[in-house]
Amino acid sequence: MKMLPFLIFLITILGIYTLTHSFLYYQTRPIFQLSTYGAYLKLTFWILVLAYPAGRFAEFLFGGAIPEWTVKIGSVWLAFMLYLTLLFLLFLIASPIVEYIWQINLKTFPIRIYIIVGTYLITSLIVFCGYLNARYPINTYLTIKTHKNLVKDTLKIVAVSDIHLGTIIGRETLQRMAKTIQQHEPDLVLLVGDIFDEDIAPVINGNVGEVFHSLSQKFPIYAITGNHEFIRGANPKIEFLRNHGITVLLDTSINLPNLNIIGRIDRQSVLMSGQARKSLPELLKEIDLNKFTILLDHQPYNLKESADARIDLQLSGHTHHGQLWPLNAITNAIFEVSRGYKKIAETHFYVSTGYGTWGPRVRIGNKPEIVFITLTN
Repeated sequence: MKMLPFLIFLITILGIYTLTHSFLYYQTRPIFQLSTYGAYLKLTFWILVLAYPAGRFAEFLFGGAIPEWTVKIGSVWLAFMLYLTLLFLLFLIASPIVEYIWQINLKTFPIRIYIIVGTYLITSLIVFCGYLNARYPINTYLTIKTHKNLVKDTLKIVAVSDIHLGTIIGRETLQRMAKTIQQHEPDLVLLVGDIFDEDIAPVINGNVGEVFHSLSQKFPIYAITGNHEFIRGANPKIEFLRNHGITVLLDTSINLPNLNIIGRIDRQSVLMSGQARKSLPELLKEIDLNKFTILLDHQPYNLKESADARIDLQLSGHTHHGQLWPLNAITNAIFEVSRGYKKIAETHFYVSTGYGTWGPRVRIGNKPEIVFITLTN
């Protein structure tokens, strides 16, 4: 991993994290000044604030040999951080209007205490609902008709992106995914990047590879890298997948009867590891486009390039559709397709919201998914 871009990213994130919590501390301060439980509440606040960065830093230094609760609890606090900030900002905007209409002072004791407690309770409810939502993925079904000859009349494909295996998401989650895939008996399985979160040690320690191995014995599995594979080095993760029966496509293609599958290295590989990926025309030099051609590209940028190249189907992920509302407004602004299906010229695109989560195991405003695609004539 290139250290300078990583350090710039880290400093930026920590700066935002610090400023946000300075704001939250100031808004919550009246609770901390209570004579009975104030000191304990303040201590709890700072434990929650420091848990995630401290846990991730310890994970970076020591791999899987850390108390997992620090990362798990700290990650959930990230969702609290977002919604507490939004609700307190809403309060600051609305309070002058409320005070004017009802002629009350919302800053006086105990009204201010009630408002703070209410804000935390509402946030807790939002996060809890988002946690339940994140734990129960949906099955999304897509049928694509093509005039090109297929291996058989209908070809069943499963696509999964953004599992984010690691400290937070582990063996149990992957087993549920594998069970669902097996019930549908696909012809092949495609893993569209960000299979891993950051450190691979929890994956190895949790014997997650057994689930991959069992699945790959039943169905051919092809995978690509996402941006998270390059955090703390992509090679051990690629080797892990290959050792468990998964074919990893790194700017390479696999030519099956009447079907091409092309897998691109993630576009962030240049920034993270100095490894430039091939251009799409380079990848297509020896591809017979008379066959149905699937392109796996983790980040859904520059969709027109694939359409111009006459790709039949591009599968992507990465966006999580923002994961936590209203961050979907950002992904909608950045990506031509933040989630779901779109057709450009003769090329079909599907951007998955992903199976797992980054950071908090919480989703608000979208569902995790497994995508079941039927190709048919």
